[in-house]
Amino acid sequence: MLKQKITYKDANQRIDKYVKKYFSNAPLSFIYKLFRKKDVKINNHWVKENYILKENDEISIYVTSSQMEDFIVNQELKKKEFPYQIVYEDKNVLIVNKPRGILVHGDINEKEKTLTNDVLNYLYLKDEYNPRIDIGFTPGPAHRLDRNTAGLVIFGKNVTALQILQDLFKDKKEIEKHYIALVCHPLNQIMEINAPLLKDEKTKMVKVSNAPGSKSALTIVKPIKKYNDFTLVDIKLVTGRTHQIRVHMNYINHPVVGDNKYGDFKINKQIKQLYKFDDQFLQAYEIEFKNISGELSYLSNKKFSCELAKEFSDLLNKLS
Repeated sequence: MLKQKITYKDANQRIDKYVKKYFSNAPLSFIYKLFRKKDVKINNHWVKENYILKENDEISIYVTSSQMEDFIVNQELKKKEFPYQIVYEDKNVLIVNKPRGILVHGDINEKEKTLTNDVLNYLYLKDEYNPRIDIGFTPGPAHRLDRNTAGLVIFGKNVTALQILQDLFKDKKEIEKHYIALVCHPLNQIMEINAPLLKDEKTKMVKVSNAPGSKSALTIVKPIKKYNDFTLVDIKLVTGRTHQIRVHMNYINHPVVGDNKYGDFKINKQIKQLYKFDDQFLQAYEIEFKNISGELSYLSNKKFSCELAKEFSDLLNKLS
């Protein structure tokens, strides 16, 4: 039998989700069989799979030692200092500045070198997360950035914080994200780009389209400063579609400098030759919380920003 006490980090989630995370190698049929057979108890009382865990609950799961060996996978982490800028941190939330070129989560080709693993190693170092003890919940990002987009990523350190943050990013009414980008050609006025987007699942490319399946997308672009034939802009995402900024900027003929998917390849080549710059000049540089309720209400009306990436500021200096 397995016994575990629920901490504040694990609380406020459904018990079946907790058990699934704990026995991460087990098939769903095994998980729900435990509930059907009443082999999952809270404080010595049988509960249904939709029970919401509370801090200090004692969970008992009637499994054999061989089942635990087969179905529990301990994450391999190393205690390490966080290698990038930490913009803000408290017991619930961690806001970091992701460099371009790094995945937030792993994929088929890369599972080890990710921002999430760097965060978990750091929390392990601080004794705020232990992969051998905190099996029912793993701290994680509330949103994502593309590999080649730099900037702010927010992590939730416990279930409650992560759920609140994910809801904020999903609803978008009480959180505001701003990006900074260098785009091709002079831009002289604020522009509101209201153009629906459609993703091709085969090519993974996104385009402006009114075809069935397209999703509404709204981007607000404000010029900051001109650099020769380029413009530094502030971009506010009202919606958050895949590749939205890059597709919308290309749509209005102001593609992001260095964008190798939707950008101006001729200009990108010139920038590389003249200034040795071969990056995508796009960074999520500011996040503002509005009226936040619940456990994270103390973040209401707070704004967080990060340093401009060195390769970006170096290019601006050269263009000046």
